[in-house]
Amino acid sequence: MASMNVSLPDPMRDYVQRRIDSGHYASVSDYVRDLIRRDQGETQDVERWLHDLDASIERGLADAEAGRTHDLDDACDAIIDRIRTRASAQPQ
Repeated sequence: MASMNVSLPDPMRDYVQRRIDSGHYASVSDYVRDLIRRDQGETQDVERWLHDLDASIERGLADAEAGRTHDLDDACDAIIDRIRTRASAQPQ
């Protein structure tokens, strides 16, 4: 296993030591490994989200090119009409 040297300001070093003393971590190395694992997971989540977003945009563009879209004003008007119809049908 490789080793690295890290310099920390005193308040950060003290914080890490308190985490170790409280039993949350066995050592400084354990603490740093946990931080790296969390960062790797977060990075993978962001990459997955961006990939899904790109795919969604591509599907939307393909739908637009194929004419599978609706005018936003027309769609909003239809929703408002349905809300008004339901509201007027409610007993008062």
